[in-house]
Amino acid sequence: MAIDPATLKMAAKAAFAVLTDEDARRKVAIIAIAPLAAIILLISLFFYILTMPLAALGGFFEGDNLDAVQVARADHGYDQFLDPLEYEDSGDSELSDIVFADGVTDVVYYNQADARWKNEPYGLDTIGAAGCGPTALAMAVSSLSGAIVDPLQMSRWAYANGYKCEGSGSYHSLIPDGARHFGLAVDYASSSDPQKIVNALASGKLIVAIMSKGHFTKNGHFIVLRGVTSDGKILVADPSSRSRSEQEWDLPTILDEARKDAGAGGPFWILE
Repeated sequence: MAIDPATLKMAAKAAFAVLTDEDARRKVAIIAIAPLAAIILLISLFFYILTMPLAALGGFFEGDNLDAVQVARADHGYDQFLDPLEYEDSGDSELSDIVFADGVTDVVYYNQADARWKNEPYGLDTIGAAGCGPTALAMAVSSLSGAIVDPLQMSRWAYANGYKCEGSGSYHSLIPDGARHFGLAVDYASSSDPQKIVNALASGKLIVAIMSKGHFTKNGHFIVLRGVTSDGKILVADPSSRSRSEQEWDLPTILDEARKDAGAGGPFWILE
């Protein structure tokens, strides 16, 4: 298709005017550079979020909004972290070789703060900080299966099999899947099943429970329900506190503070 000479001449004049006019050159440069700058900005933002997710989250939430997100995570038990400053037990020899024999089933007690494994890695965290799930499961398996599996062994198994949730603790599926792997039968109960929970404990079964903020934790925390007294009080084995493990607890407290939106069939896993 032939281009009209007059049109070609006008286009040449326009191009020459752009090249000789400083404002026009500036506009052309901006138009040319803008898409490239946008692409660079998007790539930078992507890598920033990828490498600094918590800081990026802070950028989207300001002041009270970010605090509200953190409070909501704690209220619902999304984080299973124990601040070392909050340890109620020191990790000394008093935490070793303890068996609770005041229920139907004798329970081997382990504490995640025990010096033997407190500082051992659990994924990117430590057993002392984030190992309540493996520690609770280790108590149940060691008490019911006849095989002794301590928190260090259980944490290594949990991590190797994908049950460590980095930045939070353990996936809830660790409890039923791990229990079956070590030869235990698993049943489930909710907070609306108080009689099922009491009957299970009275018959010698153990229950691993995931708790949200309350008497047992400021965040999320796995504990073991290990028995029920003649007057209906609940006995527990708390992986982060021997003192709480030696108290008797009201069943409504346990039911109210159990995590309401637990996954993998929780918040109560009945093991035998």
